[in-house]
Amino acid sequence: MTGGAASSLGVLLERLVDYAGLFPPAELAMPAAVAAFAGYRDSPDAWALGRFIVPIARLDEMMAAIEATDRAGAPWALSVLAGDDAEADANRLATFTAGHGALCSIDAVEMRASSAEGIARAARAFPSHVVYVEVPVAEPNAALLQEVERAGLRAKIRTGGVTADAFPAVAHVAAFIVRCAALELPFKATAGLHHPVRSTHSLTYASDAPRAPMFGFLNVFMGAAIARAGAPVDVVEAVLLEQDAGAFRFDAAAAAWRSERISLDALRTTRSVLATSFGSCSFREPIDDLHSLGLL
Repeated sequence: MTGGAASSLGVLLERLVDYAGLFPPAELAMPAAVAAFAGYRDSPDAWALGRFIVPIARLDEMMAAIEATDRAGAPWALSVLAGDDAEADANRLATFTAGHGALCSIDAVEMRASSAEGIARAARAFPSHVVYVEVPVAEPNAALLQEVERAGLRAKIRTGGVTADAFPAVAHVAAFIVRCAALELPFKATAGLHHPVRSTHSLTYASDAPRAPMFGFLNVFMGAAIARAGAPVDVVEAVLLEQDAGAFRFDAAAAAWRSERISLDALRTTRSVLATSFGSCSFREPIDDLHSLGLL
């Protein structure tokens, strides 16, 4: 691990950011997104880079772009998005893996479900993959998260978007994190986590873009670590609302939010079994903000 991170911050951030450059607000063309990811893989900050996120329906297009860029090096780690027809997408995925398994590693499948049957369908379609199921964030989500856990799948939470109403209530995100911790249910987050600490930003790259408070990824992942240590939902909500970057501290032995201190071992376990990653259409914004704060 490189990049000047204090060891506890390095543990928290390692392979944290799944690159979603194909999706809004960046919404890059495939060649540009592939070239960007290839560059990030070769950068000094590559230790914080996770998977390339791509819809299953665009895998062949992605491979053509990779072949036109650079196929050398370790296989590309992918997280693939399934659509409404999970069975058809599972067949597409099997065909792609048979032809390109040496160049691409399918680390995860992501799909949406809003019912117990939808969750069961995801489990049937992808029995040999790590599957993240995005469930509605608004309460009540406890029953659906229980179904995800029973099916042996993982959860996914949408933490923002390109309009203010796409951002869930802080209380709902806190409840989701605490429930996942209680179930020992791994989850990932997606959208709206471009910045380390909660603050107000433009929601797109347009000059007249709307602005709204955005969740910080330090808030979310430290909140998960604190929830796993047994903190109640009101404490996790306070972590999510924190806007003072100085309230988060990282040293060689532990990470802390105010008086809550999390050991290196606890951080490693949190990243392994609870809060695994987040998807972002920008890799540079999260990393550059950490440099601006003096954390990297």
